[in-house]
Amino acid sequence: MMKRNKEISLIEALIPLVVMITVMAITIIVFEGDPHVPLILGTVIAGLVAWRAGFNWKDIEESMYVGIKLALPAVIIIMLVGMIIGSWIGGGIVATMIYYGLQIISPSLFLVTICIICAVVSLSIGSSWSTMGTIGVAGMGIGAAMGIPAAMTAGAVISGAYFGDKMSPLSETTNLASGLTETDLFEHIKHMMYSTVPGLVIALIAYWFMGRNFGGGNLSETGVGETAQQMQESFLISPWLLLVPLLVIVLVARKVPAIPALLVGIVLGFLCQVFVQADSFANAVNTLYGGYILETGNAMVDELFTRGGLESMMYTVSLTIVAMTFGGVLEHTGMLNAIVTQILKLAKSARGLIPTTILSSLFTNITCSEQYISIVVPSRMYSSVYKKKNLQSKNLSRALEDGGTLTSVFVPWNTCGVFIFGTLGVHAFQYAPYAILNFAVPILSIIFAFLGIGIAYIKNGKKEENAHADDANLG
Repeated sequence: MMKRNKEISLIEALIPLVVMITVMAITIIVFEGDPHVPLILGTVIAGLVAWRAGFNWKDIEESMYVGIKLALPAVIIIMLVGMIIGSWIGGGIVATMIYYGLQIISPSLFLVTICIICAVVSLSIGSSWSTMGTIGVAGMGIGAAMGIPAAMTAGAVISGAYFGDKMSPLSETTNLASGLTETDLFEHIKHMMYSTVPGLVIALIAYWFMGRNFGGGNLSETGVGETAQQMQESFLISPWLLLVPLLVIVLVARKVPAIPALLVGIVLGFLCQVFVQADSFANAVNTLYGGYILETGNAMVDELFTRGGLESMMYTVSLTIVAMTFGGVLEHTGMLNAIVTQILKLAKSARGLIPTTILSSLFTNITCSEQYISIVVPSRMYSSVYKKKNLQSKNLSRALEDGGTLTSVFVPWNTCGVFIFGTLGVHAFQYAPYAILNFAVPILSIIFAFLGIGIAYIKNGKKEENAHADDANLG
C-alpha cells in the first residue's frame, strides 16, 4: 500500500506532463527523433514530484512495475503479430491475399472496400489488432500496388478495424466498458450506435470521395500488372492459402483467446513457407525472428515483402514498456486523479458531463499511454457522478469508448499508436487525418451531448430514453 505525506496538487501533477509533452514535441517535430527519451524524462520528473510529495523509492518503483504489468499482454501480442507477419509473408499467404485483392477490388472503391472488410472481420472476431495485423497488412500491400498513399490506406484500415472492435460483443474494450459501469453488454452496444454508425457513414463517404482520384487515369494498370507478375514469380499463389487467415478468424470468433489463435496462425504460416513455398526449414525459423527478406530488383515489391519477424517489433515493445512506466507513475501516485478531479468540476450537467468524460479518456490516453487505462480510470472517477445526475450507466460506458477506445490511435506513444506503426508502417501523425471514424465519433458524441440527443436518463425511478433529453430533468 502506497503512503504519502500529502496529496499531490494540480500544479505538481501537471509538471511531469507539461515537461514530457514539451520535450516530446521538440524531439519529434524539430529533431525528428523517437518518443522514448521524452517519456523516460517525464517518468523521472514524475518520480521526483512523487518523492517530494512523500513517496519513497520503493513506492515509485512499484508504480512503474504496475504500469509495465498492465502492458505485458499487449507486449506478447505485439511480438506474436511480428512473427505472424513474417511467417505469412514467407508462406505466401500475404502475397495471395494481395494478388486476389488486386484482381477483384476497383482502385476507386478500394478505400471503401478495405474499410468495410476490416469492419466485418473485426466485428466477427472482436479484435482491431488481429484485424490490422492480418487483413490490414494485406490491404497496405494492395493499396501500395494501386498507387494509393499508405497513410490513406492505413486510415481506412484503422477506421474499419476500430468500428468492429468497438461494436463487437467479443471485444475486450467493449466488455471492459460495460463491465466497469455495470451496463448490460448489448444495451451498451445498442447505445453506442448513436455516435458510431453515423461516424462510419461519414468515413465511408469520405473514402468514396478520396477514392475517385485513383480511378483509372491516375492509376498505372501496368504497375499493378507488374506487381502481380512479380508476386507470382516470387511465391506460389493459391486460393488454398486463404484458409489460413480464415481459420484464425474463425478461432477468434469462436472465443479462442487471441494468443493461442495467433500461435496457430504462426505455425500454419511456418508450415506453408516450408512445404508450400519449398523454402528451407532454417530460413523459415530465421523468418520468425528476423522477418522475411525478398530481393527481386523491384523496389516496391521488395519493400512490401521484406518485413515482419519478432525483431521488427522490438522498437514497439520498448516504447510500450517506457510509455506504461510513465503512465504507471502518474496513475498510482495520484497525479492523474488530481488532474481528473479538477476537470470534473467543469461538468455541471449531463451536457457537460459526457464531453468531460470523453476528453478525460483522451487525456488519459495521452498521459498513461494505454486505451484500457483510458476506460478504467474515468469509469472509476465518474461512475457516482452519473448516478447523481440520474443518468443511466450506458451513457458513461458509451462516452468511455467514444473517448478512450477510438482516440488511442492518435497518440504515437500509446500502445495502439505504437502497434499500428509497427504493423502497418505508418506514423500516427501521418494516418491521423484519414482515420476518420476515430475522430468523427468523439466529435459527434460531444455534439449530441450538447444538443441533448440520445441521453438515457432515470426519471421517477424508471429508465427512459428520449432523442432529446432535458437537462432540467437530470438533476
